[in-house]
Amino acid sequence: MRQWVGLLALLLVGCSSPGLEQRPGYVADGRHPAPGARPRIKAVVIHYTAEDYPTSLATLRGSEVSVHYLLPAHPAWRNPTIVQLVPEAQLAWHAGPSFWRGASRLNDTSIGIELVNPGYTRTLSGLRWAAFPPEQIAALQALLRDIVQRYGIPPENIVGHSDIAPQRKQDPGPRFPWVALARAGLGAWPDAGQVRARLGDRPARSPVQPAALLAVLARYGYEVPPDMTVEQQRRVIAAFQMHFRPADTRGLADAETLAIAEALVAQYGAAL
Repeated sequence: MRQWVGLLALLLVGCSSPGLEQRPGYVADGRHPAPGARPRIKAVVIHYTAEDYPTSLATLRGSEVSVHYLLPAHPAWRNPTIVQLVPEAQLAWHAGPSFWRGASRLNDTSIGIELVNPGYTRTLSGLRWAAFPPEQIAALQALLRDIVQRYGIPPENIVGHSDIAPQRKQDPGPRFPWVALARAGLGAWPDAGQVRARLGDRPARSPVQPAALLAVLARYGYEVPPDMTVEQQRRVIAAFQMHFRPADTRGLADAETLAIAEALVAQYGAAL
């Protein structure tokens, strides 16, 4: 009996030591962490809802799709409220079939953030995209800063839904302020000097071979399979332009788009 009491006392003392945790029926010994461990979260994917807040909340609480965070269009300037629908440790169904920098199934390795925004309306002159209110972007920056700090997410892995699924998605669209996030240290953006150096004397809209541009986009991280149709190629180029050159998002391969892509690879490294 004394032996059992002594053993129990030893276990109780041991479980109070750092790295030892008493759980129901066993003791977990966490004093030997594997050096190869990495955070599961490696990317952040930004979306717009294309609906108002009540509809967005109802949809994202349904059984078809889910997301980690939902940002209202007009949160308070100070201490804004951001709705968390899924714990970060759990998987949310926000990315769908996807690919980024060699990884597929982005649902498994990313945090999804939805911004309440109507997206676009069709007009006689084309698509009219909705702006993102500054207070919404301020709240997003606070959230991103927190996530990036906790998981060590690099700038090139803060992306839009259209970056990881260009054949299906256009969100968050060409009016999303990627450059403002990058200036806050929360995303990638090409250095203007590097872009000018790579553009040289060529006119910005002078055509380049789509294959040459797509090869650089693949190096940066976009999915560029060899059997794409011309229309599929255009969608990939347009997705890149919506993120990094929103002044012209027609999906045409031109010298400025190529120079931007080359500058990004030089700054952030190649995925392939």
